[in-house]
Amino acid sequence: MLDGSVITQCKPCHRHQEFLGFLNHLDRNVPSGLEIHLIADHYATHKHPAVKQWLAAHRRFHLHFTPTSASWLNLVERWFGRITSQAIRRGSFQSVAQLEHAIVRFLADWNDHAQPFVWTKSARHIQRSIHHAKLIYET
Repeated sequence: MLDGSVITQCKPCHRHQEFLGFLNHLDRNVPSGLEIHLIADHYATHKHPAVKQWLAAHRRFHLHFTPTSASWLNLVERWFGRITSQAIRRGSFQSVAQLEHAIVRFLADWNDHAQPFVWTKSARHIQRSIHHAKLIYET
């Protein structure tokens, strides 16, 4: 979200079924008048025919893929790093449920004090980096 708050779900698998469930979760939790732009990696789950069909039926959703060679563009990597360093790294969890509980607690606190991630490079610099990565990996 633009204010830095997050809408999340913990899922045991990363199949297209779970991704569709997450898309439905977003659809229910984001006001209907807003466009939703999702930045995703090139994982096959995000390109499954059922996902493409769902996206075609939900026109306010726009999926953008990061270049394979440019994971640094994916702000979710910074987000996972934050969760790891502040909620998981020094924890001792007896079960998956305990781990999920620690993550949910962190997320609730995050949303209470949300701050957006901000790009430190200009859009032009980022676009040049994407173009450069495409040149390297398309040869």
